[in-house]
Amino acid sequence: MITRTLGPKLETLGRQFPAVTLTGPRQSGKTTLCRMVFPGHRYVSLEAPDIRRFAVEDPRGFLEHHEPPVILDEVQRVPELLSYIQVEVDRRSVPGQYVLTGSANFTLLESISQSLAGRTAVAHLMPCGHDELLRFTNPPTGLFETIQAGSYPAIYDRGVEPLDWYRGYITTTLERDIRQIVNVGDLGAFQTFLELTAGQVGQLTNFSRIGADAGITANTAKAWLSVLETGFLVFRLRPFHANLRSRAVKTPKIYFTDTGLACALLGIFDPSQLRTHPLRGALFENWVVAEVLKARLHRGHLRGGFFLRDRKGFEIDLLHDIGAGLIATEIKSGQTVAGDFFAHLEQLQEKLPRRYAERGFEARVVYGGSDRQRRRETDVIPWNHVTDLAWW
Repeated sequence: MITRTLGPKLETLGRQFPAVTLTGPRQSGKTTLCRMVFPGHRYVSLEAPDIRRFAVEDPRGFLEHHEPPVILDEVQRVPELLSYIQVEVDRRSVPGQYVLTGSANFTLLESISQSLAGRTAVAHLMPCGHDELLRFTNPPTGLFETIQAGSYPAIYDRGVEPLDWYRGYITTTLERDIRQIVNVGDLGAFQTFLELTAGQVGQLTNFSRIGADAGITANTAKAWLSVLETGFLVFRLRPFHANLRSRAVKTPKIYFTDTGLACALLGIFDPSQLRTHPLRGALFENWVVAEVLKARLHRGHLRGGFFLRDRKGFEIDLLHDIGAGLIATEIKSGQTVAGDFFAHLEQLQEKLPRRYAERGFEARVVYGGSDRQRRRETDVIPWNHVTDLAWW
C-alpha cells in the first residue's frame, strides 16, 4: 500500500487531541491509513455483528475490554458509543487515545458534535489524488484513462479491472448503505436516479428534472442526493454570490468525488469512449474540481471552493478565497490552448465586489494538454500538474 498525503497531518493530530476522527467514502483507505499511522494502537472493527452487539449492549464493558490506545473502525455503526468515549477521554486526558473511522458523514459528524466537540480532531480521506496514484506500480497514464479508471486505491493496489470493481462497489456498497439510511422501496428507480445524477455532473442541481426522469418526486430526489453526500460519494459546489455587480446564479453544482464511479454509472467502460462522449468536458471539469478538493482535504484544509455564474452567461469554473486574495480557475478539456480560455478571467475584475477586486486574484487555466505556460497574466496548467499547485 502506498503512503497517503494525509498521513503526516493525521499523525500530528494524534499528538494534539485525545481523539482523532477520520471520515470518507467506503474503500478510500481509511482503515489502512490509520493502521499505518498508528501501528501501536489496537484495532477493533464495529462491522462484525458480535463486536457491534457487545458495544451496543455493554458500552462500558466494551471500552474497558478494548483499552486505549485503540482504533475503532466504522464507529458510526454504534453512535451511542461516542458518549461513553467522551467520559473516557475526559478521565484520561491523554493525546491519541482513540482513533475513530466512519463512512457516513452526517450520521457520524452529528454524533461527534453532540458527544466529542472540542475533544476530537476531524480529518477527511477521499479516494487517491493524482499525486498519490503515481505512487502505485502501475498508475493510469493518459487523461482519459485517469478519468475513467477513477482513484479508489483498491483498483491499483490489487490490480483489479476498474469496471469489475465499480460494478461490485455500486451493488454492495451503494445499494446496501443507502438502504440502511433511507427507505428505498424501488431499487430500479434508485439505480436510474444514480445514473441520472452522474449525467448531471458539472451542472446546476435540478431536483425536479432528475426526479421526473427517475419517476420519483423532487423531494425524494433531494433526499437521495443528500444520502449520496452523506457517504461522500457526491458533493455540491456552492455559488459565489457575495454582492456581485450583476445578478448571480444561486443554485449549486453537483460533482462526484470519483470520476471512475460516475463513468461506470454512465456506461463508459473504456477510456477511448471519452474522446467523443458528450460529457467529456463535464467529466474533465468534475475530475479537476475533485482533485482540488482532495488536495485541500488531504493537507488538513477545509473543503472551500465556489463557482461563479451570472444570468448573462459569464462563468468562472472554480474560485477559492485564500485570505490574501482569490484563486480563479477556468477548466478546459481541450488539448490546445485557445484565446477564449482567458476571456472570462479577463472580465472577472469588473464583476467582483470592490472588497474582492481590491485584493486581486491569481488566474489559472487547467486544460487537457501537456505544456505549462504563462499567457495573458494567467498560469496555464496541464491536467497532470493540478496537484503540483497550492490551492490554499
